[in-house]
Amino acid sequence: MNKIVMAITGASGMPYALTLVQELISLDIELHLVVSSAAYKVLQLESPGYEATLSLVENIYRQDDLGAPMASGSFQHGGMVVCPCSMASLAAIAQGLGSNLIHRAADVTLKENRRLVLVPRETPLNRVHLQNMLAARDAGAVILPPCPGFYNKPQEMQDLIRHIAARIMDSLGIENSVSRRWEGG
Repeated sequence: MNKIVMAITGASGMPYALTLVQELISLDIELHLVVSSAAYKVLQLESPGYEATLSLVENIYRQDDLGAPMASGSFQHGGMVVCPCSMASLAAIAQGLGSNLIHRAADVTLKENRRLVLVPRETPLNRVHLQNMLAARDAGAVILPPCPGFYNKPQEMQDLIRHIAARIMDSLGIENSVSRRWEGG
């Protein structure tokens, strides 16, 4: 399905989110984007000019818009990604809380047996973080920390960021050639 739900939460890692948005749009993916209020604050700090990328998205929702399409299981889509995923959002998703649209959409994605990719951005991890990741994984989510590979011989930071965007799209089943793949060695 050519429709993806994406959420951006208030963790550090906005270049990952913005690159993923750009790559999905370039592949003519119908993107439904939820941006938390904390994410807007981090976007301002980490990615001045982020508005240009977000303006490419036709369907943007607020975290308090529980009437949005992705709050219902009848909304058909090919999967959801939370990038970056704050530890607070990870905890809410792992415990099945639906207090905002991001958490509700993730819960619906899991209950409908669709792909859910969580990109947690925190280090070091404490026991609670790890337990929440395990709970989310046990519920069916893919846990994809942004740990870039170096086999693609990155020349600049954007190469590392694109590598993670490619891995996220791979996890969502989206064919792409965003980053150089391992060819053996």
